[in-house]
Amino acid sequence: MSEITIYHNPKCGTSRNTLALIRESGIEPQVIEYLKTPPTREELVALIAASGLSVREIMRSKEALFSELGLADQAKTDDELIDAMLAHPILMNRPIVVTPLGTRLCRPVEVVHEILQPR
Repeated sequence: MSEITIYHNPKCGTSRNTLALIRESGIEPQVIEYLKTPPTREELVALIAASGLSVREIMRSKEALFSELGLADQAKTDDELIDAMLAHPILMNRPIVVTPLGTRLCRPVEVVHEILQPR
């Protein structure tokens, strides 16, 4: 099993490009298509914590569903936002890459270089 995991959406260009960069570095990551296999609450909370980002920063605020569900409301708690991402994984921003060197939301794609070991 790979030491690198990418939470991937194959329809997303940034996600596809990040996956390509990882593969170009000679690594075959574990690919989790999170729309088909969403993380559990515990996994999502751990990803957010490891990334160093806030729950809001991990959310895809440009997704239409974000507005439809009123998630821009600053009164929404982190738990409410996490519940929304669990119910609607499309609200997770992507790609999230996990390596032994750290966890990053790889937007822009070049961020992945921060957590890939040089070969």
